[in-house]
Amino acid sequence: MLEIGKVRADELVKEFGTPLIAYDLDVLRGILRQYFESFRSDSLKTGVIYASKAFSCKAMIQLISEYAMKLDVVSAGELYTAKMAGYDCKNIYFHGNNKSEEELKMAIEYGVGTVVVDNLPEAKMLARLSAGATYSIHTLLRVNPGIDAHTHKYIVTAHDDSKFGVLFSNEEDITEIVKTLSSAENIVFDGLDAHIGSQVFDKRAFVAEVRMMFQFAGLLNEKYAIKTKVIDFGGGFATYYTKEDEPIPIDEVCRTIVETCETENEKIGGIVEQILIEPGRSIAAAGSYTLYTVGFTKKTLNKNYLFVDGGMSDNIRPALYQAKYDAIVVGKEEMPAAKTYTIAGKCCESGDILIEDIPLPETKTGDIIALPATGAYCYSMASNYNKLTFPAVIFAENGSARIVIRRQTLEDLISREV
Repeated sequence: MLEIGKVRADELVKEFGTPLIAYDLDVLRGILRQYFESFRSDSLKTGVIYASKAFSCKAMIQLISEYAMKLDVVSAGELYTAKMAGYDCKNIYFHGNNKSEEELKMAIEYGVGTVVVDNLPEAKMLARLSAGATYSIHTLLRVNPGIDAHTHKYIVTAHDDSKFGVLFSNEEDITEIVKTLSSAENIVFDGLDAHIGSQVFDKRAFVAEVRMMFQFAGLLNEKYAIKTKVIDFGGGFATYYTKEDEPIPIDEVCRTIVETCETENEKIGGIVEQILIEPGRSIAAAGSYTLYTVGFTKKTLNKNYLFVDGGMSDNIRPALYQAKYDAIVVGKEEMPAAKTYTIAGKCCESGDILIEDIPLPETKTGDIIALPATGAYCYSMASNYNKLTFPAVIFAENGSARIVIRRQTLEDLISREV
């Protein structure tokens, strides 16, 4: 039977109910160690930044801090969560294309170490607010290298018309942003940031990004005397969802990026001092499952439906951008497939389909279905659609499990209503 953190899945369901998001901490720790050990260079400082948008809660942030990881936040909510988790805010990188004045003030109040500036209006706002800072605010400028990473159009983030960053070709804006930041009180301009997309399976995309970023850093140095000490290459590291996926092993993709950086830095005179990456999905998805209980079943002309007690309210990714998942019927792991099923949620939307047409053993009402790799971008994108409540989240390790996010109650659901 499926075990998560050496606890049987059916025992987890008995204790915590369903829907339930469960993490195997042994697997999660293994991924964190791989990044910690693999992203190293003999000639460059290195840093791994966890992209908390993939999954953010106090327990997760406390866990990544054990592995000397820095933290990427994109909102006041993620920043507040980090602060309440006891995370050292000087290791936070504050991203986002439309930060509000209140968010930037909050970042300065909390002592956020680095703000990743997305555009000229933000640079001007931060320059104005920095006068009230009591420390030096480090900044990176998000640029857009125009690389098509061949992922879904909703998760490609570096094409020419992306809402993120400033295009390489827009040198006028880039130089004005750098000048604005460099001349402001209490601001230090460190370098550049980019992100080419999510679920990148071809390491050549990362090689292309590295080469373009270093070449651009060299151009800024030669043409405008702008020093790029730090380059952040973002994330995009893929994870395994189904047999169609072939993610690049972590040690391999890290080695590829580091070696390419070392080579390219030599070409531009060694001006870059530090390189950064921002894995999120590849960490948060590791060793994670959502457990559901099958309710009613239904046979139509062309489909055998299994209705589960969750759906797009706790996993909108299949409806949003056709994300694909595998499924396990708990207790029937070794049984052969008997039918092709469609697993549907309970939300009042025809598009509330978690998996369409998957071969499974004979499955009936009351069975438990586990969907692997749901730890990234499921809870963080969850909603109360149809007034469904958020699931509980647990961490399991060495035969025991603990709640890290309790199940939302009906009282919670209306607690803000007046």
